[in-house]
Amino acid sequence: MKQAADQVLDATGLDCPMPLLKARQALASLKEGQHLYVVCTDPGSWRDFESFAAHTAHQLAGRRHEGDTWHYILTKGC
Repeated sequence: MKQAADQVLDATGLDCPMPLLKARQALASLKEGQHLYVVCTDPGSWRDFESFAAHTAHQLAGRRHEGDTWHYILTKGC
């Protein structure tokens, strides 16, 4: 996960589906090709972000699980 984030979203403490909903809102404010870094504590987010990227123009550029947190880099699509 080496991309520099254009925006950071701290969704720690939020339960499903809020991390994904907040990420969608944040992506709406970015330009195509910009990166959103998301950190959250919702275990279901692993599946949610993967499915979201598969069904939208956005790309899941990176993800990792570290202890009780999940980290994602999303690239805004067109």
